[in-house]
Amino acid sequence: MIRALFSAASGMTAQQTNVDNIAHNLANANTVGFKMRRTQFQDLLYQSFIQPGASAGAQTTVPTGLQIGLGARPSSNEIIFTQGSFQLTGNPLDAVIQGKGFFQIRRPTGELAYTRAGNFHLNRDGNIVTADGDALEPQITIPAESQSITIAQDGTVSFVQPGQAAAQVAGQIQLANFVNPAGLNSIGHNLFLPTDASGEPVVGVPAGQDGLGSLQQGYVEASNVSVVEEFINLILSQRAYEANSKVVKASDEMYQQVNQLTR
Repeated sequence: MIRALFSAASGMTAQQTNVDNIAHNLANANTVGFKMRRTQFQDLLYQSFIQPGASAGAQTTVPTGLQIGLGARPSSNEIIFTQGSFQLTGNPLDAVIQGKGFFQIRRPTGELAYTRAGNFHLNRDGNIVTADGDALEPQITIPAESQSITIAQDGTVSFVQPGQAAAQVAGQIQLANFVNPAGLNSIGHNLFLPTDASGEPVVGVPAGQDGLGSLQQGYVEASNVSVVEEFINLILSQRAYEANSKVVKASDEMYQQVNQLTR
């Protein structure tokens, strides 16, 4: 019965973590470039009373054994990098990655971070930056007097100045990809940092030979959170939490009966 109490308590704690993760997903249902996380669980230690395969006689073995598990715990909440839907904005600085890849962002600390959010802006110097003011890498500068900005599928950024018919190239957006994107470290602000689990970034031009996606101007990638699916997961997690709480109650009632045996 003590095992039942602790096992049920571990299940309640695990489901609480699952609900926290679902709440985070739902809170970011409208965040540009957000990627949902899925909580994964694993069972805990087992107490073996009879080891499977143990000797039962001179020439026989136990076919199954007797092992009692001690509950569950959250093992990870993997980032799911499925493509989000595209939303038309009409903003010439917005760009969406159709396929694999991340935009490279130069943080104030000098390190490179990576994002799927392509809602860019111009700062006072004409540099393309994120909403937080972090510069796109490689840096691309647009003159203030430019009349139109074009982002091609291969990342080439060009602009037209007054009195000129020909467009001038400002630079080319490069994308990065990882062998294991799920191993990236989320640091907020729609940014990821590489880790040993993700591997080193492979940098190339959009729609190139490295499996990188192409760019589409005037669109942003919406969150890939499915509100309906998250609500279903919430109901399942809530019922699992309730079931574990009933196990705690049942174990408590059994203890109560044991304590009253001598009365």
